[in-house]
Amino acid sequence: MNKWCGTGRMTKDADIRSAGETTVGHFTLAVDRRFKKGEADFITCVAFGKTAEWFEKYTHKGMKLEIVGRIQTGSYEKNGVKIYTTDIVVEEANFAESKKSGEEKPQQDIDDFINVTSDQEEELPFA
Repeated sequence: MNKWCGTGRMTKDADIRSAGETTVGHFTLAVDRRFKKGEADFITCVAFGKTAEWFEKYTHKGMKLEIVGRIQTGSYEKNGVKIYTTDIVVEEANFAESKKSGEEKPQQDIDDFINVTSDQEEELPFA
């Protein structure tokens, strides 16, 4: 199965173009690395048809999105050099934060949880 899911922010407005009868949109999603604060991966994405039109109408730079799609590799030649590409072909896209909030809900870190030993289980209300 070829499935990719990610949440990140658009680095700029989607570049929307018409390719014949099909609309094509390209954009880059900055996805934070989970355990390395301040580091991100920049994922190139492509959307087609109605999905590309949705990006043109409803999204903009800095917007946080949830993307589901498939990985697609390719290559082309430029000045005699073969260039390899890896893109996410967008199948689903959703807003990851409300328009008003503009801020993320704090995520609880795994380190915030405590280990419970068997002799402490009797004190737990849900045990």
